[in-house]
Amino acid sequence: MAIKRNKRFHAEVATSSLSDIMFFLLLFFLIISTLANPNVIRMTLPKSKTNEKTNKQLITLSVTEQKRFYVDKEEVGFDQLETKLLSKMNPAKDLTVVIRIPATMQVQDLVDVLQIGVKNKLKFVIATSPK
Repeated sequence: MAIKRNKRFHAEVATSSLSDIMFFLLLFFLIISTLANPNVIRMTLPKSKTNEKTNKQLITLSVTEQKRFYVDKEEVGFDQLETKLLSKMNPAKDLTVVIRIPATMQVQDLVDVLQIGVKNKLKFVIATSPK
């Protein structure tokens, strides 16, 4: 009596290591996404109880304690600040200027910057850190 063997080839994909790889990729991208913010200059921001996040297009205006002004990490003098902000504004897009000013700065410094926005009808938002 002849015994026939079943010689069919069954295609298999080993998926036991795929879950580990996916976990490490997820972890990697979560860590990188929280650390990566290219338009930020490190400073101590004022505290607030409520923080609101936005998905709009932003222009970052940072003011250091030495009263240096940075528009998207590009240093600009105060006298050129208005022209730089207006050149960055695109009439087709609804852009918002985020002001990052240290908590130790005087209110007058903030008012000087906000007057530029009022004069040119720009949308300004003050960045804060959670309390």
